[in-house]
Amino acid sequence: MSQMPQQAALAKCPSCAEPLESGDLFCGACGYDLSVVPAPPQDHPTLTMTGSAAPGDGVDWPAPDPAGSAGTPPTAHRAADVPGTDSGGNPLHEQHPQEPQEAPAPGVRFDRPAEPEEYPLQAPDPRVAADVAVPEGAAKVCVACRAGQVDDDGYCENCGHAQPRERDHMERESGPVAAVSDRGLRHHRNEDSFGVGHTALPDGTPAAVAVVCDGVSSATRPDEASAAAARTAGDLLLAALPRGTHPQQAMHEAIVAAAQAVDALAGEPASAREHAPHQNAPACTIVGAVVTSGLLVVGWVGDSRAYWVPADRSAPAARLTEDDSWAAQMVAAGLMSEAEAYADERAHAITGWLGADAYELEPHTASFKPDRPGVVVVCTDGLWNYAETAEEMAEIVPLDAAARPLHGARVLVGHALDGGGHDNVTVALLPFPAPPQGAGSA
Repeated sequence: MSQMPQQAALAKCPSCAEPLESGDLFCGACGYDLSVVPAPPQDHPTLTMTGSAAPGDGVDWPAPDPAGSAGTPPTAHRAADVPGTDSGGNPLHEQHPQEPQEAPAPGVRFDRPAEPEEYPLQAPDPRVAADVAVPEGAAKVCVACRAGQVDDDGYCENCGHAQPRERDHMERESGPVAAVSDRGLRHHRNEDSFGVGHTALPDGTPAAVAVVCDGVSSATRPDEASAAAARTAGDLLLAALPRGTHPQQAMHEAIVAAAQAVDALAGEPASAREHAPHQNAPACTIVGAVVTSGLLVVGWVGDSRAYWVPADRSAPAARLTEDDSWAAQMVAAGLMSEAEAYADERAHAITGWLGADAYELEPHTASFKPDRPGVVVVCTDGLWNYAETAEEMAEIVPLDAAARPLHGARVLVGHALDGGGHDNVTVALLPFPAPPQGAGSA
């Protein structure tokens, strides 16, 4: 997308969101120094994760088209250089020097509206409810009291408890990749969504795909936004990879297409909207991963994350993405330590999202060539809030997650629920390297 003019990029203070005048050096409301707003790091495709570079993945990828040809962007995207962090939070490899850039758009979106501690008629832990088998054709029994029957409106005739909806808990397995999404224990609906799939590259080698989206709760119809984005991005990836499109370019195009799908929701008739589209448009974050026999590609916008966890834990785990968030900006600017920034109440204010009211779409993509087998964790903050560092994530990922991804995803969702389940939680697991077609959970 086209660059936004500088005066538009500095329309609001990145600290307090107070409107700014053109040329302001400090915020008149909070005194924030506008000169320290960090510039977005640059992307350097195809990074070796640890050790020496692994052999190529066996695919003779075509050279990317020149910028603008056929209406598609070049493969070498201007995105974040994220080689991952080790268990101590240090970069796994040397950072490349960056050229001076203009300050990023300081748009901030707060995805933490006030919520009651408990929702009325809240369903119990879905892991317990899922154990209740209902014979085909029999009347549904309430998951709360286990005695009353459920009426056509989805409420128990005995205790009045609302029953879980179809989207409250979703699971899917596609070949070697699997995902689980759950409403959690506090939210009244599940605003996350995901898409998983597997395909073959032109040379017949396997590829696995996962996309995870988190609806922005303060936006209109966030559940529809996340569903549209996950479906669109997943479909594009599964269509582009067999044609020989390089996975990193395919990921960029998938994020752009997902953004357009979310934008389109704001253009629907007024009767289908709660508010004017450019004041409170549907919005979500996105993170995706493509795994082949020798290449790992991630792409994202927002604060949903991807982690790398070696199968035998013989090397440090790594976070592969860098949040588009207030906390990440404060850390990058050197104004706060990571612990201080994420402890702040503004930590989860996102600075990048998909939606018609996004300041600018800046898809981030990065490529890696891991030198050993492992598993890629793709998740929303409903999980990583309970396992934030790469080391913590590695501790909760089952050792057999690469061989049993569905089981592993269930374990990770359960960890978030045991921690309090304060948010929707979605996680997808992809083994690396991508196993042959037909492989899946044991």
